[in-house]
Amino acid sequence: MPEQNHASLKSAAFKAIDRARDEIIGLARKIYETPEVGFEETVTSGLVAEKLEALGLNVRRRVALSGLKAVRRFSAASPTIGVIGELDAVRVPGHPDANPETGAAHACGHHAQLGSLYAVAVGLNIPELSGPLSGSVAFLATPAEEFIDVGRRLQRRESGEIHFLSGKQEMIRLGAFDDVDLAMMVHTSSEEPSGRFIVGGSSNGHLVYSVRFTGRASHAGGAPHEGINALQAATVALTAINTQRETFEERDVTRVHGIITRGGASVNSVPAEVIYEGRVRGRNLAAVDKVAARVERCFKAGALALGCEVQVTAIPGYLPIRNDPAFDEVFVANAKAVAGAGSITRQPYDDTRGGSTDMGDLSHLMPVIHPYVTAARGMTHGADYKISDYETAVILPARVMVGTVIDLLADGARLAGEIRQKHQPAYSRAEYVRLQTERLRTIQYRGQ
Repeated sequence: MPEQNHASLKSAAFKAIDRARDEIIGLARKIYETPEVGFEETVTSGLVAEKLEALGLNVRRRVALSGLKAVRRFSAASPTIGVIGELDAVRVPGHPDANPETGAAHACGHHAQLGSLYAVAVGLNIPELSGPLSGSVAFLATPAEEFIDVGRRLQRRESGEIHFLSGKQEMIRLGAFDDVDLAMMVHTSSEEPSGRFIVGGSSNGHLVYSVRFTGRASHAGGAPHEGINALQAATVALTAINTQRETFEERDVTRVHGIITRGGASVNSVPAEVIYEGRVRGRNLAAVDKVAARVERCFKAGALALGCEVQVTAIPGYLPIRNDPAFDEVFVANAKAVAGAGSITRQPYDDTRGGSTDMGDLSHLMPVIHPYVTAARGMTHGADYKISDYETAVILPARVMVGTVIDLLADGARLAGEIRQKHQPAYSRAEYVRLQTERLRTIQYRGQ
């Protein structure tokens, strides 16, 4: 198909989105009102599945517990472009729209992604595209991107419900991405750059910790000397970690942070069990592992100082994202066409954000892009984070992604083929699963 004819296909797809605009934004708003945390997004997943099924798509539900997948086939089965939306919320109890029982709130904008995913499905579900496009589009709603509730997820792992503790990690392991050749999503942002879309950059990888300090309970007033204070052991460990911060190299974008999820059983007893949940982040796995070794010494130091035991479970977190430059250029061209030449803010590909995403894991298996759209206000994961413009947060990214899909799959999927050919994956699925499985380890240490 001649390049100039893509415009008519895009126009037809955009009109389909515009006709369903209120329904699309209504879905995003409904999901905002029903925030659910990772691997528990049953209502959210059901809402998305119902919308996709209403388009005539066959939806595979309960992938990695609460994820889903549906495929729209055109004139050939492959290549397949994955369009992704994340299902989960994050716990921010102070958020005005948080679930009062769970504290879950959409303070990261994932509900907008799901609105966009549905909008892309609407735009591509028109007869005009059946002949001109070669390949398929997979719509994937992925659970548990926010790496929280580690203790509960470890219990799920022990019971055999999951193997990995994040949604995309688990969906990769289960083969849900085996037939996907390229994948993209657009995340909301409250940053204020010059353009609507932020393209490029990277993200931190990380290692997650669940640490249990075990001491001995005794009467906190009558016989504190007979106890072994696990909370004090954790305090020593965290103080030791803080003394390490001056050794962190700025180029590594190191972050070490965490919370105490259990600080003891009673104020009147010397704490016998304390649980810390935290993580080490860095721009690559070497940077993560370097700091992780120091942090693990600090956990042991706390146990040694108080004479208690510590169990350190290191859990495979995310890999740094590798946005594909050639794929990005297709997205950028469509963003400029839809939103104007000044709509793009570019980040150097070695510019690493402090946060992390499991899209990073996927990017080590296939060409991936993860641009941001500036359509929110407030602090990400904060009590004031909220979508300020649903048109920009939901409809605009969908139009750009639809245009990107059309360019990739038109002309016999020439562009998609070129991007796939240039891309060098770091791992096969089997290699990735082996890598992440080997990163999971448990250390037992008795301080004496």
